[in-house]
Amino acid sequence: MSFVRYNTDDSVISSETVVRGMWTADTASLTTFFTSSLVTSSYHLNVYDTSTTSSLQFAIQYGHLNGSGSSDINSAVDDITPTRITYGQYRSLIYNDENSSFTFGSVTSKDFFALNIARSRFKESIKPGSLALKLSGSSGGLTTLTLTDDSITNGSVTNFIGSNRYYTLISGSTGTAATSLAGISGSYGLLFPDLGVILLNPLALSLSSGSGGIGLSINTGNGTSGNPNLASMYRAISGSAAKSFTLQSQETVSSRYFFTRVKNNEFNYTTNPSIINDSGSLLYDTLIDNPQTYMTTVGMYNDNNELVAVAKLSRPLIKDFTKEALIRVKLDY
Repeated sequence: MSFVRYNTDDSVISSETVVRGMWTADTASLTTFFTSSLVTSSYHLNVYDTSTTSSLQFAIQYGHLNGSGSSDINSAVDDITPTRITYGQYRSLIYNDENSSFTFGSVTSKDFFALNIARSRFKESIKPGSLALKLSGSSGGLTTLTLTDDSITNGSVTNFIGSNRYYTLISGSTGTAATSLAGISGSYGLLFPDLGVILLNPLALSLSSGSGGIGLSINTGNGTSGNPNLASMYRAISGSAAKSFTLQSQETVSSRYFFTRVKNNEFNYTTNPSIINDSGSLLYDTLIDNPQTYMTTVGMYNDNNELVAVAKLSRPLIKDFTKEALIRVKLDY
């Protein structure tokens, strides 16, 4: 078997960003929400799109610095609760230490809600500017609040907490601001696109509709059974008649193109042993002066002549001394 080495100018690398809908079947807007009564946890509430037999879309979590909003894991150990553990987990994930506090706008918060997108959903990252989360109030007469991120309105400025980039949540839709939120409540929350996490500010959401919130009920009592705030946030997401959670994922797909040049004097003789007889003579005399082959596959080998990749042609290409070919092989990674 003969080999031809690729030269440096025989290949080129190209990258492109692929954007897809976040949810099942690449759907951008999630409008139906289900939870499972069979799987209960004080740490998180899983949300599905159709039923518990379908794929997980995201999970709701609630964290509190002092462990309020849930009961002790062990009655013999005070103040070690699921909400305190959740707070510590996200603090380590985002701030990479155990002493920092979460800040929304200029306000330091003792608690937060986290919408954790299923890892298989957001691919490489959440696409900034694609968020439109509708939240409804927990009491009658409150309007629906739509949250988005400020990636478009802030002039494409990216902020970081440590190595984690983030955007601030504002009232609006898919990156377009409607109203701003000021005062003692801070911002509505933060979007961490590379972590697949949306943090929501309970203080801002608990405000009345006239003050920019939805009147969300927050239970911060000590020794609270279970974690009722998970259900409270789930109702805010799924309870509105216009309920919708719009989000997109994005990933950078790199491709390397190999231009396989087959010159007129190359690969004209087949290596198939079926064309020779027992004595080593050609069975077909016409192949002596006018050899022909049919190219069907490009095999790519390393320096040890080990096959590492195979590219199949859509149809066989005839090859002889009067023909040349240029075959483009694409590898995605």
